[in-house]
Amino acid sequence: MTRLAKGAFDVKVAPVATREFSGGTTLGRFSLDKTFHGDLAATSSGEMLTAGTAVPGSAGYVAIERVEGTLAGRMGSFVLQHSGSMAGGSQSLTITVVPDSGTGELAGIAGTLQIEIEGKAHFYRFDYTLP
Repeated sequence: MTRLAKGAFDVKVAPVATREFSGGTTLGRFSLDKTFHGDLAATSSGEMLTAGTAVPGSAGYVAIERVEGTLAGRMGSFVLQHSGSMAGGSQSLTITVVPDSGTGELAGIAGTLQIEIEGKAHFYRFDYTLP
């Protein structure tokens, strides 16, 4: 049975390295630190790689973050894998739990997470299953 967790999160993104290339391409690396509130009470840390282009509104990113805390009263950790792109301002984002990454009482977790941004506030919707 699929369960739903919702809430807000705070995120700190810090640049680690950026490279610029001819033609307007940029490659960046950033560290991620998040605090999740609501149904998922957790913290995470991770790394994000970005690619920008000379075309405004077109870019891509991938990221990996390890989440540790409590979900529905169960303690443990799991890893999220991000894959996102923007083309002409249109966005596509997929965030999934890395298979077999769950530990503790979150062993066996699977699911997808969606992010919504309203102004400067960040919110998540996490559809997941647990054995």
